Amino acid sequence: MTDSSVSRPTPAELDARARAMDEARDWLIRLQCASEADSAAFEAWLEADAANASAYVEVEALWNGAAMRQAAMQLHLEHRRRPGSRLHRHWKPMATAAVLLVGLFTIGNLPVRLQADHLTVVGERQRVQLDDGARVLLNTDSAFASDLHEGRRVARLLQGEAFFEVPGGSQRPLEVEAGPLRASVRDTDFAVRYLDGEAQVRVQRGDVDLRAASDQRIRLSAGDSISVGPQGFGQRQRPNLHKDLAWVQGRLVFENCPLSQVLDEVRRYYPGWIINRNEHLRDVTVTGNYRLDQPLETLRALAHITSARLHEYPALVILD
Repeated sequence: MTDSSVSRPTPAELDARARAMDEARDWLIRLQCASEADSAAFEAWLEADAANASAYVEVEALWNGAAMRQAAMQLHLEHRRRPGSRLHRHWKPMATAAVLLVGLFTIGNLPVRLQADHLTVVGERQRVQLDDGARVLLNTDSAFASDLHEGRRVARLLQGEAFFEVPGGSQRPLEVEAGPLRASVRDTDFAVRYLDGEAQVRVQRGDVDLRAASDQRIRLSAGDSISVGPQGFGQRQRPNLHKDLAWVQGRLVFENCPLSQVLDEVRRYYPGWIINRNEHLRDVTVTGNYRLDQPLETLRALAHITSARLHEYPALVILD
């Protein structure tokens, strides 16, 4: 005897769920090599319907589950042992998963990895000691290389953010490259952020001589900051370095900052997606001091002080 009070999904609801699951699988693959436009489109898809977020969480959990990972690795090893072998038709979806999973865990951003000597994952920091005595602190999701070129030490920030401590007494200046930026420094402490084709320099101590790709030149002193893009230098600024360089001490500091900007910064340290579905929260100003190695705790605190609801899923957090 069936319980007539139990509601069953309608055919339309089943079709909608199937469509959401298909789209979620497509997004899971597309996001492995996502462009900025892809990321924006994915966020719009998540915000369009609550069912989309649920479908993505379910697909992502299955994709990254132990069973799928074990099968992917087993297929990868089998293919290496028998490179000419053919897979049965029903194994083709699993083979695709194997290729993507193994590629994701062993290759990552291949062009950057091929150039980099040091890499940090999202949320990680790493200290690097150069031969000439300079010290480098790499921030989250960064790539760095150091080379000797005609007797000159050249440090290259390929992506991300780095803080340089360059001691005095060296016979040659340290040369730093980051996209359109070229810097020559002695006896100074300064930070470089290189994201989306633009470099940002902040000087904590000493002087930094800069050259842009357009061959413009400028000298910055302690307390100065400037951006450098393909078209040259922006305006010299005098920012709050206590706030902007708080990451060097393992902190995130915000002072009357719109929540939209705060979330943009927290996203750099959270290994997943952060979605804000409440447009009224975007301009709410936030002041706070948080640990950068605890982004989820930071999000919980932000939700509390803004009276937002926080929904936590594996690799996905939604505010509304």
